[in-house]
Amino acid sequence: MAARRRKNPDHPSATGPDALPGESLLPADFELADLYGAHGADGLDEEEDLDDLAVLVPPVRLLPEAELAAAALAVPLIARAVKLARWSAPFRPVDELGDLLDADREIAARLLGLAPAEGEVPEEAVLEAMRVWSLASDLELVLVAHDEAGQRSAGPSRDLAAVEQGDPESVLELWLAAADVIAELAVEIEPLDDEPDAGEQADDERAEELLAQYEEVQEQAAELLDEALQVLYEATAFAEPGQETVPLGVLAALLVVPDGEEPDEEMLGDITDVMVALDPMLADLAEIGLLEYQPIDPELFDEEEEPEAAAGERESAGRETTARQGGEPTAAEQALDEAEAARFGLVKLTPLGQYGVRQWLLDEGYEAPLVGELATGDATALLQGIAEAGNVLPEQEIRVWLADREPLAAARELLVAARGADRTAPLRRMLCQLALGELGEAAEPAAREVLDDPELGGGARAWLVSRGAQDVPAPERAMVLWTTVDTFAAQLLDSEGDAELLRELISGMPVTDNPASFFGELWRVEHPYTAQVLEAVGELHLDRQVAKEARKAAFKARSRQ
Repeated sequence: MAARRRKNPDHPSATGPDALPGESLLPADFELADLYGAHGADGLDEEEDLDDLAVLVPPVRLLPEAELAAAALAVPLIARAVKLARWSAPFRPVDELGDLLDADREIAARLLGLAPAEGEVPEEAVLEAMRVWSLASDLELVLVAHDEAGQRSAGPSRDLAAVEQGDPESVLELWLAAADVIAELAVEIEPLDDEPDAGEQADDERAEELLAQYEEVQEQAAELLDEALQVLYEATAFAEPGQETVPLGVLAALLVVPDGEEPDEEMLGDITDVMVALDPMLADLAEIGLLEYQPIDPELFDEEEEPEAAAGERESAGRETTARQGGEPTAAEQALDEAEAARFGLVKLTPLGQYGVRQWLLDEGYEAPLVGELATGDATALLQGIAEAGNVLPEQEIRVWLADREPLAAARELLVAARGADRTAPLRRMLCQLALGELGEAAEPAAREVLDDPELGGGARAWLVSRGAQDVPAPERAMVLWTTVDTFAAQLLDSEGDAELLRELISGMPVTDNPASFFGELWRVEHPYTAQVLEAVGELHLDRQVAKEARKAAFKARSRQ
């Protein structure tokens, strides 16, 4: 699948004369929408090269492979393909296309439980059995051979035994191949053509035109499905447990409406078109266990033709009911609303689907990290890895790292790793405080041990006070000023370029009634980010006098550097 590209905006901490030596991109060099947004590469300048754009996929937590394999074998389509392959032993005669002969087709349908053991076998059951046989052939669970007389027959392959035994690698490889097949079939949409089909009478030019139209429609459908799956992948990564289900209308809106905009009338029509286009494709993928999908209620299309008067009466009645309840819907009405909304389609990426989409992204060469990949080393590797990663969920990485460690020893190791004057050190210190928060009371002795440390003391005091500690000694003025710069430096690095967030943070800077005096002290602080912090205050602070004094101080700090 083709992952969606995100634009990498310019950022003063990453390029230009303000960049630090050897500087590379940090998380703050990307806007949040560029990291995890639902938009693609539209609107790029012509000179911008797509290869220079960042594609960042959020980390996910997968089930163990044994559980994923069990889920794959439980998918009815896979289970039937495996069963039919075993039934073919030692061999079954097949036709020149590798399909079962007429005599075996009804037997196969009964074997799969698609038809009763006795009596007439419905045509639909035979067609479904043939589809399962075709899938088993595509997956090479059955192989076709020729005898000396030239007769064709098919029997189970050597791979079948490993699948039947539940070998995770074999099962997941089989399931992923099946998902590839189903995904390719899902986007085989016939193009709409106003002209009658000329059939055999069509000339070569017309035939090429029809083929080009067909290929274009398939390409558009495949692109839409890829986009939808990646949005679901991202939504699942950020969702709270039990909240992974996405209404189809919301999914379509994420694909249509530019980030930060409200949909207009034209967009609403496009959203409906996308919903209708995705509906059959998502239903196909649900069959292979990649999704849980509740399709659009077909009766909705009949209701669209309902007379306006009747629709108006229903809407009026609904307003009257709400009015009687004082504007607040009852529990029964709320349940009714949820049921009504569900009629427009609900979709959820399964754990197996997460595995499949991630494999597709990896096959395309994109990074698709797993939660915990940064938590396999020591504290330095943990904090540095999170600080430098563009697509990471810090709290989850920290929790994985802390899971099997003794709390007090872990706190001490984290504090040691937070020291330093390099370019990511402020972020490491901020992440260290986040980790101490996860440890809670157990980390307090370690925090008290560093109260006199010039780099860690200010943050340790702030953390202890936030926990209600009453016996924390006041820091010296030099430590207060250094910690102020360090804290805002970390926020600058971690703000994802959000000017409004930075402005809010800067407005809380402890500037006294005499900003000239405050910034006169601050520009002298020996910290690698002093000038950058002062420049940000000068650019974003809403108080003109404060901003002016910050700019003057930034010039002095920059001159000293």
